[in-house]
Amino acid sequence: MFDFSIVTQWFDQLLRVTLGLGDFWTILIECVVVGLLILVGYALIAIVLIFMERKVCAYFQCRLGPMRVGPWGVLQVFADVLKMLIKEIFFVDKADKFLYALAPLLVLIASVGTFSFLPWNKGAGVLDFNVGLFLITAISSIGVVGIFLAGWGSNNKYSVVSAMRAAVQMISYEMSLCLCLITAVILTGTMQVSGIVEAQTGPWKWLIFQGHIPALIAFIVFLIAGNAEANRGPFDMAEAESELTAGHHTEYSGMGFGFFYLAEYLNLFVISGIATAVFLGGWAPVNIGIESFDSIMNYIPGAVWFFAKTFGVVWLLMWVKWTFPRLRIDQILKLEWKYLMPLSLINVILMTIIVALGAYIK
Repeated sequence: MFDFSIVTQWFDQLLRVTLGLGDFWTILIECVVVGLLILVGYALIAIVLIFMERKVCAYFQCRLGPMRVGPWGVLQVFADVLKMLIKEIFFVDKADKFLYALAPLLVLIASVGTFSFLPWNKGAGVLDFNVGLFLITAISSIGVVGIFLAGWGSNNKYSVVSAMRAAVQMISYEMSLCLCLITAVILTGTMQVSGIVEAQTGPWKWLIFQGHIPALIAFIVFLIAGNAEANRGPFDMAEAESELTAGHHTEYSGMGFGFFYLAEYLNLFVISGIATAVFLGGWAPVNIGIESFDSIMNYIPGAVWFFAKTFGVVWLLMWVKWTFPRLRIDQILKLEWKYLMPLSLINVILMTIIVALGAYIK
């Protein structure tokens, strides 16, 4: 398995030794390059996800989806981006202009922040702290504030109702989301994302196999709670078009609306990426204990494994969205507080017992 840290160390030595730059300029250039790579990757993945969503939706509804702009409609997303860029950005009368402008930025910052923690390959994690999972949950909570400020700052009753729904839903499902991650931390003994992935290298070492039934339950609950956290169907009550038009971003136009649109799709990718890293081995290849098979699998780059697993989870969540009808807000909260939350608490206790008894796969 190729270690990407070789490339990063070479680039650091190029700046420090070959070019003779000091610490300040070296760190500044590295931060700028990494920031640009994050933003470019963020935009490209968003374009792929939007196109994928339209085609998956069309498939489940027995139609073709976008087909007119470019071959197979591949340029339709670029046309939509251009349209958003040239749209007029206006402010609503009697709206709180500061909060109105701040809200989409907070949502985007939360999305980019969590996106930066994804382990793309061995040695290729942008942010890799020893409390990584804690920081992921903390940064993602900023998005709740952005959504609530969008509704409140718009001075629109429909947007306020949508923001209240979204806030209570996201805060509620964060509980189950965190408990599922705690289950993984108990099993691996670390909160560092790269450490969790490293603990899953080897035959049948994915957490859903190591931790037996509790790990599988945590994975399923994580996908349900993550779907609700990203305001995706069937948990998209905050954006119920038949009731609240476009929800908390009804009054936004141009790139203000575009930021919410980008964050929604990238949150889907982030949830899938975290699920892949924590429960499905991340960039670790599929090993089953047969030497010839495992050696072939190890030749496949880790980034390929990570993207293949992540987009598999993305496709699963899109399947769920376009299959199940939208839930009412009381049903959404009942599912969390009466079923998922108690199940997650019991699951944490079961995982603790399994680890204490040493009954997991080592």
